[in-house]
Amino acid sequence: MRKSKFKIVPLPTEVAEAARQAAKNGATDHAVITVDSAGSYPCRHCLHFAKPGESVILFTYASIPHGHPYSESGPIFVHAEPCERYSATEEYPAEFQNGRVFRAYDVNFDMIDAEVANGSDPEVVIEKLLQNPETVFVQARSVTRGCYTFGVERV
Repeated sequence: MRKSKFKIVPLPTEVAEAARQAAKNGATDHAVITVDSAGSYPCRHCLHFAKPGESVILFTYASIPHGHPYSESGPIFVHAEPCERYSATEEYPAEFQNGRVFRAYDVNFDMIDAEVANGSDPEVVIEKLLQNPETVFVQARSVTRGCYTFGVERV
């Protein structure tokens, strides 16, 4: 595997743990769901799809801070049971080769470009977006539902 010019930024452990605690405390905006199909419930912490029979927590996450034009909150999943945070940050997560759109943002959190990795290598798309000197970070999102998957930053 080639060494990338970027690093993958999974959901912080603190956010995943806070979601688990909120679900345990019965927060109405944190739903516990039993996975019923493979490849449909991606955990944003370990960057693996949950397996049928596992439980995940569905909650709202703001990947762009509030107070910016491109701020948005959207639904994401984390495993209900603690999982190891994705640590191979110099490698693109294997389970997300398909079905991702990549959005490039500048220092003001404004989206300046976006591209679907339509059958092409997602690493090539990310590197292309990072060639723009104004790109500060990139986000991977579901191409079908638009949900945040993970962040990407330059190495």
